[in-house]
Amino acid sequence: MTTYNQNVIKHKVGLLNLPEELGNVSKACKLMGYSRDTFYRYQAAKEEGGVEALLDKSRRKPNLKNRVEREVEEAVVEFATAYPAHGQTRTSNELRKKGIFVSPSGVRSIWLRHDLHNFKLRLAALEKLSAEKGVVLQRHKFKLSSARRMTTLPTVKSKLLIQDISAAKTHFM
Repeated sequence: MTTYNQNVIKHKVGLLNLPEELGNVSKACKLMGYSRDTFYRYQAAKEEGGVEALLDKSRRKPNLKNRVEREVEEAVVEFATAYPAHGQTRTSNELRKKGIFVSPSGVRSIWLRHDLHNFKLRLAALEKLSAEKGVVLQRHKFKLSSARRMTTLPTVKSKLLIQDISAAKTHFM
């Protein structure tokens, strides 16, 4: 992204410097493929804010209609740091029991905004919070179930056992 911005600024500054060399704004604009109106807009922007003002600005207005209330967002973030092993659906269901209504996809969107979208990031946020407040972590809040652990994180022992079974067709306990 920065190289794109550097290239955009380079072309715009090149356009602004070319009339000095050629002595004519019209020729410079024709040579670079810009209109004179664009040249004068770039020149005014450079005079007002310097070279940084030449960056492409997003014209898109933020759509705040799709955002949840601040209280709901704070509750989701607090729950995510308190129970990092819970997924978006379980978080939504647990918050619904407390009277906070947010969909699982809404939970996911909030997690993405706050950089909590996976277990490791939520666990890191919990560790950071506990270090700041001096809170002792409770094991049941971030313990993965054994079935999930076996399917997602196979241990070296289980990999060796699978290899051993497939090679020798025997099972050692």
